[in-house]
Amino acid sequence: MELKIKAIHFDIAEKLEKFINKKAERLARHNEDISTVDVSLKVVKPETAMNKEAIVKVAVPQHEDIVASKVADTFEEAIDMCLEAIERQLEKKKGKK
Repeated sequence: MELKIKAIHFDIAEKLEKFINKKAERLARHNEDISTVDVSLKVVKPETAMNKEAIVKVAVPQHEDIVASKVADTFEEAIDMCLEAIERQLEKKKGKK
């Protein structure tokens, strides 16, 4: 599984990068066929709360890509919410097989 992290208009902290790596590895438990996980992070409106947006795109061969986008107070919170949504979608796809 290949992980790509893109921070738009800011430098990503190493701690956040490790957090994303750890969380993304959990997705492999739901589906071993995942080829890539793309994570895009951006600050929506710098002056406000709830301004950290995470977009996670998971590529699974022979299926449509799964995408989740969430906005939260912190990037960690947004990543958690995105990955929970993707895990639910992966479980649904698994149930349809």
